[in-house]
Amino acid sequence: MRIANIRATARKEYYHLVRDFRSLYLAFILPLVLILLFGYALSLDVEDVGVMVVDRDRTSTSRDFISRMDASPYFSVIALLPDEEAAVKELDRGGTTIVVVIPPGWTADLRADRKAQLQVLLDGSDPNFASLSRGYITAFIERYNNRLFVDFLNRQGIERLNPAVEGRIRVWFNEDLESRKFIVPGIIAVIIMIVGAMLTSLVIAREYENGTMETIKSLPLRAVEFLTGKAIPYFLIAMTDVFIAMLMGQFLFGVVMKSAFWLMVLATTFYICVALALGLLISVVTKSQLVANQVAILVTYLPSLLLSDFVFPVANMPRVIQMLTYAVPATYYIDILNGLYLRGLGLEALWPSYVVLLGMYAVLAALTLIVFRREGM
Repeated sequence: MRIANIRATARKEYYHLVRDFRSLYLAFILPLVLILLFGYALSLDVEDVGVMVVDRDRTSTSRDFISRMDASPYFSVIALLPDEEAAVKELDRGGTTIVVVIPPGWTADLRADRKAQLQVLLDGSDPNFASLSRGYITAFIERYNNRLFVDFLNRQGIERLNPAVEGRIRVWFNEDLESRKFIVPGIIAVIIMIVGAMLTSLVIAREYENGTMETIKSLPLRAVEFLTGKAIPYFLIAMTDVFIAMLMGQFLFGVVMKSAFWLMVLATTFYICVALALGLLISVVTKSQLVANQVAILVTYLPSLLLSDFVFPVANMPRVIQMLTYAVPATYYIDILNGLYLRGLGLEALWPSYVVLLGMYAVLAALTLIVFRREGM
């Protein structure tokens, strides 16, 4: 392998990148936009849910219940509706996700120590949001019931009994349960696939379309030298994007890595090499920039987003789809990112994912080299 040939090929690709506005946009602008959008817009947390209330009781007790709900960090009472018909209209048009209906005589039943019913209407068009909201409203009603129960015992002159089992919950790794702390690191895996695989999927195909591949084949240039030179500029761009994403995550979103920095660099190096090898393989096989771009989206970007345990939990997927996730490189890289950012793990716990990424790179690089040599390079 001759360094001069690699340097010359890398310089040629660098000049093309500088002159191609679209490639620069994909390399730098799009990753920054994705970080800002995912960091600020994508949130799996449910808080400050808008609630509308139909108060048919109109007593001090019902008003106390409403005010306590509005004071909760999870709910915000946005309107008082006159009747159930208005509540149904608001749910139909999407004006609210939760409607609480307090029936007439509710306070009288409470004061008479009878069971007092309360109706909660929940919009289930978004199952995840509805499930979390139902859990929050159920917990709120249970706490209100406990308060009423204490008042009942006080009136009866009975000392409150402590529960036999008291659960004390402690959250590890992500104490505040903020989805942003795993979304921001996870987007790094998607960014690398955009820069690494999608851009490199065009480099060989572009040579074929421009008619310059025959000239390149006539040069004293080996296949491994040509592929390495083509990949070097995109490796540097991808690594630069990762460092920028890490800085933005720390200063804009407060997401700080807990483990050693060199572990992040090592994992990122392996993952970028996998992305580059996959992109070059697509480019060699397709020989068309349009086809290569479409294939790269289907093979790299979408699986990294959907099948990597990034946004959608793999445990909730069908068994067949779960088996497919083992072939997605982002699955192992995101596992490493979670270990480095959230759990503070070291190489002794994360080495299997490192080994898998390295093995994927070896297989893809060898396959790309074999296919490219069969093309006469």
